[in-house]
Amino acid sequence: MACGTADDITLRKIGGENSLDFSIYYEKNGQVLSTFHDIPLFANEEKTLYNMIVEIPRWTNAKNEINKETPLNPIKQDIADGKPRFVPNVFPNKGYMWNYGAFPQTWEDPGYISPFTGFKGDNDPIDVIEIGQNVATVGEIKQVKILGVIGLLDQNETDWKVVVLDAKDPMSDKINGNLKIDIEDVEKHKPSYLKNTDTFFRVYKLPSGKKENTIAFEGEAQNKEFATDIVLETHEHWKLLVNGTTPKQNIQTINLSVKGSPYLVGPDNSDVLNVPAHNPLPPALIDSSYDEWFYVSASNI
Repeated sequence: MACGTADDITLRKIGGENSLDFSIYYEKNGQVLSTFHDIPLFANEEKTLYNMIVEIPRWTNAKNEINKETPLNPIKQDIADGKPRFVPNVFPNKGYMWNYGAFPQTWEDPGYISPFTGFKGDNDPIDVIEIGQNVATVGEIKQVKILGVIGLLDQNETDWKVVVLDAKDPMSDKINGNLKIDIEDVEKHKPSYLKNTDTFFRVYKLPSGKKENTIAFEGEAQNKEFATDIVLETHEHWKLLVNGTTPKQNIQTINLSVKGSPYLVGPDNSDVLNVPAHNPLPPALIDSSYDEWFYVSASNI
């Protein structure tokens, strides 16, 4: 699938959220897909809309993510010390202040040092923060517009955060008269949102005993044009990964749609056939310790 919306893609849920057994796979007409490799980056022929995979809805803190190491790359909850991982709540937030996720068919190559940050990529699909008014759901695929990008330097790795807006959000309608929808529109319509986002990304790992992060470009989010170039760059890095040029290391690269990929498989592949049937269960109870607020501050605010 070179481009397209997610209207004909459905979810295959296995297990309950907040547990080690939880997984979300995607399927089309009953055929399981790779979350990482088969869902198209572009949502329209003009390549002005993008498909965002929501991993962590706003105001939640279960650290769900596209799992690179499992065949077909389902969404699974990250593990810390043998337990499902939850992101610390940095006061005054509960979890994340935006819908958080990633663009499929992108990859921040750990063998590539960005000329803008001086650090290597973090080995994941590029991260996306969606700032619209609606709270998403885990696994939802949103069609979004790129507004800009934040150059997070997370524990000495380049970890771009692309700022996007749901194409159906009311804010999109408000600024549709401005054909050059851009990052400055965020401050105009949502004052202090980017400043608070900057602070969050700098301090959110302090409760875990890690060092404060830094933001490239002296903390300034970069505009739509720059952000789009970064996304397209990571799309090219993904192409080199999925066509076998870049060694895949421990990344699962099997897919059912990427033409010319040496990892292309058919529906009778054992990894495809072994995906469990749809079997959603109620969410597991979350220990109250994960509701704790952490009071931290960034330096030089």
